[in-house]
Amino acid sequence: MRPVLSLRDLDVTYPNGVVGCAGVNLDVMPGEVLGLVGESGSGKSTVLNAIALTAPVTRGSARFESPKRGPLALFELNGQDRRWLRQREIGMVHQNPRMVLNLDLSAGANIAEALLVADWRHYGRIRERAQELLLRVEMDLARMDDLPRRFSGGMQQRVQLAKALANSPALLLLDEPTGGLDVSIQARLLDLIRELSRELGTAMLLVSHDLEVIRLLARRTLVMQRGRVVEAGLTDQILEDPQDPYTQLLVHSRLT
Repeated sequence: MRPVLSLRDLDVTYPNGVVGCAGVNLDVMPGEVLGLVGESGSGKSTVLNAIALTAPVTRGSARFESPKRGPLALFELNGQDRRWLRQREIGMVHQNPRMVLNLDLSAGANIAEALLVADWRHYGRIRERAQELLLRVEMDLARMDDLPRRFSGGMQQRVQLAKALANSPALLLLDEPTGGLDVSIQARLLDLIRELSRELGTAMLLVSHDLEVIRLLARRTLVMQRGRVVEAGLTDQILEDPQDPYTQLLVHSRLT
């Protein structure tokens, strides 16, 4: 079975000379949730943004198995192909849903936006798809025509998740999806993401600084420090018997 995504020797160095990440390798398998964990500034979000084709890549390669176009070299794509991929086959969920949602459009219209750029044209089918997605993320359809600015943070995140899933992406990138939410809301959203992973079989790359979030969702995990992967393996093994001193510090901090 081929990985949905294979990343090799990824380096990102910003114009000011700051190293975002260096020598990063990872594979995301079909239906897998792969965790990427580390403190703020560790480079995990840089890796995610490189895969999302929104960060400048200094060196490295990324092979993506596109369901419609076959294997693609992500970092070699032109601008038009990059947009096509982000609109149809690589979804992303940000920590702050306001980065993605148009707060002046209804929840349903936000999802319709994602469908329209992927060439959906029939109003009835678009509305049916929006309803299906909102039900899938456990939102009351009575709120479908309400503006997201009137929603709680947890509800906004559900709309963002529905929008990211609109075109059934092969890969979903999750950047601190429960950050800033109340604990009870976090727990339900994590359960929802886990259920969606099992139900849809979508490959997911989950970035978080929270080991508990990683433990709940990811079977395998990579630990990052100062832009490099310092430990990788099964999540349970890493949490129960960390080998790298930095990972030991992270696990100890979580337990104390």
